[in-house]
Amino acid sequence: MMNKLLAAIGEKYPLTELPTGEFAHLKASGMRFTVRRFDAKGLGAVSAMEARGFFGLMKMDTLILNPTRVDMPLLSYDRVNAMGNDTLIYELYDTFLGHTALTETEKVKASHAALPDHDLGSHWYDPIKLGASVSKKGKDYGGFDALVGSYMAGFLADCAKAAPCDPPRKREKASVYVEGLLKNGGPSTDVFKKALGEEKTARLFRKILFATQD
Repeated sequence: MMNKLLAAIGEKYPLTELPTGEFAHLKASGMRFTVRRFDAKGLGAVSAMEARGFFGLMKMDTLILNPTRVDMPLLSYDRVNAMGNDTLIYELYDTFLGHTALTETEKVKASHAALPDHDLGSHWYDPIKLGASVSKKGKDYGGFDALVGSYMAGFLADCAKAAPCDPPRKREKASVYVEGLLKNGGPSTDVFKKALGEEKTARLFRKILFATQD
């Protein structure tokens, strides 16, 4: 599914793969991570992490899209398959400089409302998480694949209607969320801090995953 998402982005905004250096392959909490990052022409920064562990019983994919060239929110996608449980999370964070209507994204969310929701609990970043975000969980639920593709298509359709924006200002806005993660923590942030230490995790987040720093 990760390659399909990257292909969908690349069809609209050509991708150029960039080096990840020391972060290309990581180990944390019994999982092996492969990390890639891209520049999406006309859109912004994209990163992709694929993790496998526990003798193949757990798989996790993460894609982060930081649209620094159009005024759209930061997108974070996670898909976790563990012990037959399928969890799908698309989160959008308010990094707007102005405002863009998420019309197509919201349509996709509404059209898949029947899929079982997943309660993520409360977190410090909830005030900047947008209502178009989705979180689903089921037992080997094949219908999630359709939602993954449709949601990305809807988001990209909204990107096509968004106004261009100033990349340095947009990166600065996104860094508020990233620095908040590093300070306050989060489910994946805490895992990496424990495995890599705070300094290396900060470099991974700022320079590779979210591209808020060069």
